[in-house]
Amino acid sequence: MTFYGYRRSDGRVGIRNYVLILPASVCASDTTRIVAQQVNGTVTFNNQNGCSQVASDQQLTMDVMAGYAANPNVYGTVIVSLGCENCQMDLVAQAIAERTNKPMRQVIIQEVGGTLKAVDMAVRYAKEMAAEASMLQKQEFPMSELILGTECGGSDPTSGLAANPLIGRLSDLLVSDGGTSILSETTEFIGAEHILARRAASPEVHERILDIVHRYEKALQLVGEEVREGNPSPGNKAGGLTTLEEKSLGCIHKGGHSPVNAVYDYAKQVEPKSGLVIMDTPGNDPSSVAAMAAGGAQVVVFSSGRGTPTGNPIVPVIKITGNKLTFAKMEDNIDLDASPVIYGSKTMEELGDELYQMVRDVACGKQTKAEALGFTEMAIARVCNYV
Repeated sequence: MTFYGYRRSDGRVGIRNYVLILPASVCASDTTRIVAQQVNGTVTFNNQNGCSQVASDQQLTMDVMAGYAANPNVYGTVIVSLGCENCQMDLVAQAIAERTNKPMRQVIIQEVGGTLKAVDMAVRYAKEMAAEASMLQKQEFPMSELILGTECGGSDPTSGLAANPLIGRLSDLLVSDGGTSILSETTEFIGAEHILARRAASPEVHERILDIVHRYEKALQLVGEEVREGNPSPGNKAGGLTTLEEKSLGCIHKGGHSPVNAVYDYAKQVEPKSGLVIMDTPGNDPSSVAAMAAGGAQVVVFSSGRGTPTGNPIVPVIKITGNKLTFAKMEDNIDLDASPVIYGSKTMEELGDELYQMVRDVACGKQTKAEALGFTEMAIARVCNYV
């Protein structure tokens, strides 16, 4: 199977063709919003970080910003900064340049004379870049060029019974075709980490899987907190999940049956054609999806038993549910009903093939329901909820 996408100057393949208007901090976010509203083909997001952060916390933000600019779905980036934030323009530009050689322009609000002058300059840069991007022709590529992010949120028992195993089937199909699948959400490995670690491709990966889980639990315990006091969430419990271990056993099904070849830190660059890998992300859905997008995922498949509208500024998010009642109530938000697996009207193999075809269609340009609604939820992990 193949798809049609855009070959970038850094060799990666994108399935969207955006110009990113990147706010270097919260103080530049409204300016980038004004710019993006004036230029077709541009995207932006509200960056709540970028200043007043300790070094380790700031690094998470820097990695997401650089990763977004480097994501294959982005043609080029216009960086907008205030000028006095921690994430200084030269630091952001350098971090991006270390990941990609794609087009990049810079605007510093304090240096160009304020918001109106900054908007005028950034709009001019964005229009030039969008015009260049529009000249690109789609080419045919093998599915091995795809990096797939996998996520689950608002889980209920149908997530572990149908939706997550279906994502696992999709993951195995993509891996068998030479592609890459990312399993995320470290908090939701807890209680099942030993099962996941048994699938590690090497002793080093085995130890790394156990390390990221135990490090998270110990970090919370150091400040007198216990992860099980907030997880499962009230929605998980209302849906019928009873323990974190039960939730975790459902979560890891998203990784299918392939060996785990590597473990990546939050928002770090994932190598294509790597098979199944893990990214160390928190359980918060928007910040986990953001990390995988920063790591290079061109598309995310997201299961939700209770239902969710979540999207992303630069990556299409395909939503599936194993709960037929949720699909009936939230059909505006959910792309695929996985409940036929539970009721026996379709096999896992049949639905897996349907989902794989859906991913291929989205890679060729078909909008997800989140894209059609304009949903671009965005969050970046903080040290306080990540370490």
